[in-house]
Amino acid sequence: MRRVTALRAFIPTGDSAHRIVELGGRYAKVSLMRKTVYALVGLALVCSTLLLNSFYAPAVTAYLATSGQSPLTEQHPVHQLVANAESEFEIRRKRQSKDLAEAVKEYKKRYQTCPPPHFDKWYAFAKERETQLLDEFDGIYHSLLPFWGLEPSVIRERTRQVLGLKDIYFLGVSIRDSQLRTTGKGQGWHQVNETVYRGFQADGILEMIANFAKWLPDMDLVFNSHDEPRVLVPHEDLEILLEKARKTIRSVQPTNNGFSTSPADVGSGGSYPEVDLSHQLSWSHTRLSCPPSSPARNSTSSATDDVDAFSTRPLGFITNTTAFSDICLSPSLSSTFDRLNSYHVSLDPVPVFSPSKLSSFHDILYPSAYYYTELAHYGEETGVPWDQKYSRLYWRGSTSSGFARDGSWPNMLRQSVAIKLNPAYSTDPVHILQKTNASNHPSTASWSSQEVPATEFADRFDVQFTEIKNCEAADCNAQRKFFNVTAREPQEEAWKARYLLDMDGNAFSGRFYAFMRSHSLPLKLAYFREWHWERLRPWVHFVPISKEVREVPELIRYFEEEEEGQEIAIRLAASGHDWASKVLRKEDMEVWMFRLLLE
Repeated sequence: MRRVTALRAFIPTGDSAHRIVELGGRYAKVSLMRKTVYALVGLALVCSTLLLNSFYAPAVTAYLATSGQSPLTEQHPVHQLVANAESEFEIRRKRQSKDLAEAVKEYKKRYQTCPPPHFDKWYAFAKERETQLLDEFDGIYHSLLPFWGLEPSVIRERTRQVLGLKDIYFLGVSIRDSQLRTTGKGQGWHQVNETVYRGFQADGILEMIANFAKWLPDMDLVFNSHDEPRVLVPHEDLEILLEKARKTIRSVQPTNNGFSTSPADVGSGGSYPEVDLSHQLSWSHTRLSCPPSSPARNSTSSATDDVDAFSTRPLGFITNTTAFSDICLSPSLSSTFDRLNSYHVSLDPVPVFSPSKLSSFHDILYPSAYYYTELAHYGEETGVPWDQKYSRLYWRGSTSSGFARDGSWPNMLRQSVAIKLNPAYSTDPVHILQKTNASNHPSTASWSSQEVPATEFADRFDVQFTEIKNCEAADCNAQRKFFNVTAREPQEEAWKARYLLDMDGNAFSGRFYAFMRSHSLPLKLAYFREWHWERLRPWVHFVPISKEVREVPELIRYFEEEEEGQEIAIRLAASGHDWASKVLRKEDMEVWMFRLLLE
């Protein structure tokens, strides 16, 4: 009988990025280890062509300039990035399994093991909901992988310990005989009675699971109620777990399509040590799971970002979002993520579900209840046609990029971007691409980088703060003096702009789904990874951008002034809108969650 781990709680995952699993260490994702018999894991590492292929690894190929200011190719780099990404995305769509037999075969090929019990029920559930990319669930596999290196009893014990912690923001969800129950407060909570709390997180998770709970074993799940991730396993410890995990996975035997009976230590409904670094310098912990040879673990001040792994020169168009969001490749992020607003982390593998995480963390990703309950909503009745939108990049938000202290705010993500994109704050020249020899010698025409005054783009960027927060008094006052803080605006104001900037805050940006549906084109700056990234394709459904935003002026210029760029912008905005209606629905979140809980 196939072992189905009795752990009723999922385990933390580490987001495997561009070099993915075989890098071992930190990239691999913690697999709840279906080993944890019965409860949750059902088994089957699920995932699909690597979490990276989707958001994480946009097709890059054709265009990769390597020298600083050398002339570029005849084709604009954006044209090539989009063409490559569209071609690869179409190939992926066409190669998906057509029936259950093909899906099982593909599963065994990818994960070198058998699907979990009730995989057939999951497949029927997904088909009924017209799920796209039925084979693409590699993210789940990599998230759960490390936990296959733990004994099921250890996983269950750690779950109980976490649920026993008080006042550190965990929401517990228990399943007994298909019935769901919550413990703890969760996000957006209000008190129902003396012992029961409800809020959007609890309501969203319960609704998300309800339609397939009858196919799940009894289990206890731990959901993170902080924005920031909670589990970070040091590289050396993770290597040991992964070595054991891979052996365990390959030893799994087929089941009779059912879960084993509930272990004795699964009850009817001590504390685990955490490290609290909220508002404190946290980079030294954040990089602990990075390989010792990675740039982020280089303790010298001369360590530089491995930009060639994820961008092109000279402007830095993002070519690989997996590598870009891999913090181990970018030691410069030490000043960006040096003080997370909340930083309660465990350095041991603990089963905690979180809606987003940095690449070095090992939380288990799940579809955010914030998305599921549509707290950031887009209604077609408020939409604006593309030709009636303003030709500018729009953003409004707060200074929620961590906690500012001791003058650190200019280096924080949102503040840094707002400064660079606003001529009122920065007079540095911006860079664009110009085509040389275009009229006299078309056959030898090429794109070259040119400097122009930032004021030429003053009317192209509308990036403003509406609130100063998450800071000590001195830093708050300094920011209020520096930034022109504007009044809050209705969300519908954003739909009037053709280009919408979407940036991480304390963690993921909850407005992204609304932006995708708005018929505008999202320019996304994200280090925090989410469940949906293997469903989306950069340069097909949105435009990825860097924290330096050096390429952004040229992006807007190309999309607005070049005929080819205008066509591409319209196509990407339409593609994002249409695809979001097929893969970012409530049904899609339920399908993902069902698969995750079976695993």
